[in-house]
Amino acid sequence: MIHLGDWTAYWARRTPDAEAVVEPHRRRRWSYRDLDRRANRMARMLEGAFGVKRGDRVALLAHNRAEHFEAFFACAKLGALFAPLNWRLAPAELDAVLADAEPSVLFYDEACAQTVAALQSAAARVAWDAPSAGGQSCEGLLARGSDDALASKELSLEEPIMICYTSGTTGRPKGALLSHRQLAFNALSTDLAIGVRPSDSTLVFMPLFHTGGLNCLATPLLHHGGRVVVMPGFDAERALQVAEEERITLHMGVPTIFEMLRDAPSFTRRDLSAARMALCGGAPCPLELIETYRSRGILFRQGYGLTEVGPNCFSLTEADAFRKAGSVGWPNFYLRARIVDDAGREVAAGENGELALAGPMVTLGYFRNPEATAEAFRGGEWFHTGDLARRDDEGYHFIVGRKKDMFISGGENVYPAEVELALAGAPGVHEACVIGVPDARWGEVGRAVVVASPGARADGAAILMHLQQKLAKYKVPKSVVFTESLPRNPGGKVLRHLVKERFGARE
Repeated sequence: MIHLGDWTAYWARRTPDAEAVVEPHRRRRWSYRDLDRRANRMARMLEGAFGVKRGDRVALLAHNRAEHFEAFFACAKLGALFAPLNWRLAPAELDAVLADAEPSVLFYDEACAQTVAALQSAAARVAWDAPSAGGQSCEGLLARGSDDALASKELSLEEPIMICYTSGTTGRPKGALLSHRQLAFNALSTDLAIGVRPSDSTLVFMPLFHTGGLNCLATPLLHHGGRVVVMPGFDAERALQVAEEERITLHMGVPTIFEMLRDAPSFTRRDLSAARMALCGGAPCPLELIETYRSRGILFRQGYGLTEVGPNCFSLTEADAFRKAGSVGWPNFYLRARIVDDAGREVAAGENGELALAGPMVTLGYFRNPEATAEAFRGGEWFHTGDLARRDDEGYHFIVGRKKDMFISGGENVYPAEVELALAGAPGVHEACVIGVPDARWGEVGRAVVVASPGARADGAAILMHLQQKLAKYKVPKSVVFTESLPRNPGGKVLRHLVKERFGARE
């Protein structure tokens, strides 16, 4: 009998020879039979060698590799919690996360061995590469076991399957508890939104410790018997090469990634005819970027999601992908959405408010953090995202920005994301971040921090003139500063608080 979390066992029976996970740089190609057997063997090793049982945590500190999925499905078979960690964190930051998670086992790769050696965690250490930092050899441990199926463990849909730690851009990372229900309904919702097929494939180069890398397309495709092609990290030229060679059908990324692919020298030469769709989240996309991919025959669709819900929450239909560019569309199947004021009352169409979401794709809460859980749910079923949104008369949703990012200028609310979308079409602007800065007269005014397009002349006056034709006067920044790059988190989102620290002083 196959239990609800054992996706690999199902596909190992139905399509055993179909490819599940491919790692081109290591020349590894695992069928569903291979992935299921490896996950069985790892589950037996975790249970036998380390005593991992239902509810225990299994942590990973490694760059993208096929073993992420092996460990994920091993945890699903055991009822343990998969906890991938951000390898970009300093040892002290990781120690705080590990103290919260208290994993029984910590897997790591050679690139993270030095960091692991500096950690205080008492978790058993298992090395995926040459053993170091006091770790045991994973392959050595696996070789001792059997890849036969484990005795079936009937798990509830409400049981957690994963702890996904938020990026911590505004404070201490919180561990979002993702349930079997959330991931299963996210996969079903993704299918209903874009039509996932077993013949589909996706290229994963976004970090697998981030929900964007793991759950936007990878787990939905594995739920549907598709193929996941893994890269250790993002390199535009290499990504285009792999996309051509592996005939990738579904692409996922943030606007910056799609811009880097477009700007790569080989973009116009690569055969991307297998691609049927590009899915973009994290920030609004300029129309010209959407048109670039459309000219290559690739449908470009914007959406919205977050670690705690979905993450595939909203999407545009094919017909509206260009007509409603800038919108994230309608809520996906199974998801309910409200836009509310500070008192929790739903606002009228065209008004800005906080986006709240409910349905089976919502997190269980935050691991060992009842205060944060209570704040997010506020005593009910609706998860308050902290994102500001509005809905137009046709029912399409627009993300205005983070609630905490809004600033008040002369008594008027200014939403940075709205100004940044207008900046996307300004002359000489490659990318921009808008922040509020102190002002003696208005309280706060906007400042545009701009990365100029390659070869463009930095002309702040021209940029402001462009905005004056697009926005109300109070929304137009009062100053423009230029920088070579904007700080980003591993998922590609701009770290606005770091921009504010550097450029937010009064002139």
